[in-house]
Amino acid sequence: MPRYYTRACNFYYGTKSKTFVKKKKSLPLNGNHEISFDKVEVISRKTKKIISVNKIANLPAEIKKKVKQDINIITKNKKKFQNLDFKSIPVLMGVLNITPDSFSDGGKFNQNSLAKKQMNYLFESGAQLVDIGGESTRPGSKAVSSIVEWNRIKNILKNIDKKKIISLDTRKSNIMKKGIDLGVKLINDVSGLSYDKNTFNILKKYKIAFVLQHSLGTPDVMQKNPKYKNVLLDIYDFFEEKINFLRGIGINHNNIFLDPGIGFGKNLKHNMTIIKNISIYHSLGLPILLGISRKKFIKELSNKNDSSSRIGGTISSSIFAMMQGVQMLRVHDVNEVNQSIKVFRELIK
Repeated sequence: MPRYYTRACNFYYGTKSKTFVKKKKSLPLNGNHEISFDKVEVISRKTKKIISVNKIANLPAEIKKKVKQDINIITKNKKKFQNLDFKSIPVLMGVLNITPDSFSDGGKFNQNSLAKKQMNYLFESGAQLVDIGGESTRPGSKAVSSIVEWNRIKNILKNIDKKKIISLDTRKSNIMKKGIDLGVKLINDVSGLSYDKNTFNILKKYKIAFVLQHSLGTPDVMQKNPKYKNVLLDIYDFFEEKINFLRGIGINHNNIFLDPGIGFGKNLKHNMTIIKNISIYHSLGLPILLGISRKKFIKELSNKNDSSSRIGGTISSSIFAMMQGVQMLRVHDVNEVNQSIKVFRELIK
């Protein structure tokens, strides 16, 4: 029998969502009545079909069983961790790159005073956590040594406010350990935990929250003709296999974000397929993180209307992701994205 996947779709938000849930016309995402859905797309590697949730009973027995199991996962309440409240989504993760060569803000915050000022600004603008990185992983970038990476970020980490949630963007287990010892509360490894095998030991020992990101290859080669059989389902299977592996080695907590890795071994078509169908990953039962801020797909779609900040493209894709129930957005321009979300919420009340 083919493998089937369930994607929640046709979402409602705000007052309309609350009304529909109350009247049992839609199902709440993660128990949150602020966002709900009334259709699902049942997908295999050869077929896909959108049906109303009230028509699920008409499906063939085996497919119906799978879809019902997935819906139970999709609608189940999300628990808080690190004081992140998923009842008010999306949570905003601010980006702070302390590097000379990151694709967007490289070199801007290399000085400790500038980095600290930017971190404070991101929190003041509405970031609930800030992701600090000392190594660029943009397409074509080369790895730097642990010594270089640590020297870039150590001063800012040594002075972080322990009440704030700091995420550490690193692929190296020794950097992770040093960061955790200084109060880092989330690990964001863009390699999908594959760069440094000792990472598993660190995650298990400290029981720390982390991001599981999909990436096809290392940054220096990942954009050289990336290929998939089915990018959406290949990434789903990657997540599922990795989660099962983590459970098998004793990492049993659910404080894990799933990030499909926009731009990490994906061309424009791949990126668009993922963003348009991002809600498929809700059936894995873990919150979704999406990094779309200032990325190349915005340039590829906007052509002559591209800009250095790409705020327009970032905001439009952020609102779209919000309407698909994405729990966290990783963005550079926290203030502007937060502004757009606040206005949007009022408009759909």
